Amino acid sequence: MGALWCLIINSLSQAACAQGTQPHSPKPRQAPQASDQDHRQPATTPPTNTKQGTAGLASGQASTVGDPASSSPLNVKGKLRYFAVESFRPGIYPVAAFYDGLTMANPPKAYPPEWRQGVAGFARNYGDFMASWAAVQGGKFVAASILHEDPRYFISTNKNFFARVANAVRYVVIDRSDSGHSRLALANVAGALAGGFVGNAYLPDPYANASHGFSRSALALTGFVTSNLADEFQPEIHKLAKKLHLPF
Repeated sequence: MGALWCLIINSLSQAACAQGTQPHSPKPRQAPQASDQDHRQPATTPPTNTKQGTAGLASGQASTVGDPASSSPLNVKGKLRYFAVESFRPGIYPVAAFYDGLTMANPPKAYPPEWRQGVAGFARNYGDFMASWAAVQGGKFVAASILHEDPRYFISTNKNFFARVANAVRYVVIDRSDSGHSRLALANVAGALAGGFVGNAYLPDPYANASHGFSRSALALTGFVTSNLADEFQPEIHKLAKKLHLPF
């Protein structure tokens, strides 16, 4: 992770230096005045696409990432599609395996043997992670549909590294309404609570209670930071993965 941040900072600083040292082109010569006939026939030039520059920021991004330049609101069907895509995004599977490996290496003290040992224990913990993630996205979908909240993450229009990180963190607590206005991210809170308390249905007795449910909800809420950072820096991550010949 540290190498990734260094690579991103280095690439951004190189881009800034390149922009600052770019040679200035001489002023173009003034065109001769048009004749009366030219005035009677106004030239038709293709309209400039003002969205092209900002939309380029979203190139290569997941379909669940919003474009700040052209943000048409999602209807319920669009939010349902967001739920389906986000629940099974490819990156969640290795993350679940890594997290469950850590859990198996240092399991909670009160976990019974079937949750601590062997392939069966790993499968239980892996299923717990995926069930929690699906519940997070399901709770987010329901709340976003009822409250007219846009569940998507919108990438930053600022090229500064720290501004992009701040934007990813901000969208955990402040996101957008369907009309495009900033609002409290209640859908994230609802999703985190759903993901935290779904485990009460199947986890061992010492961990199937309200206090552990709220603890898991807080952990699920911080998971939005990781997800937003992955979406924000997806072009840099893809570039690094391609450089290291990684299959994503």
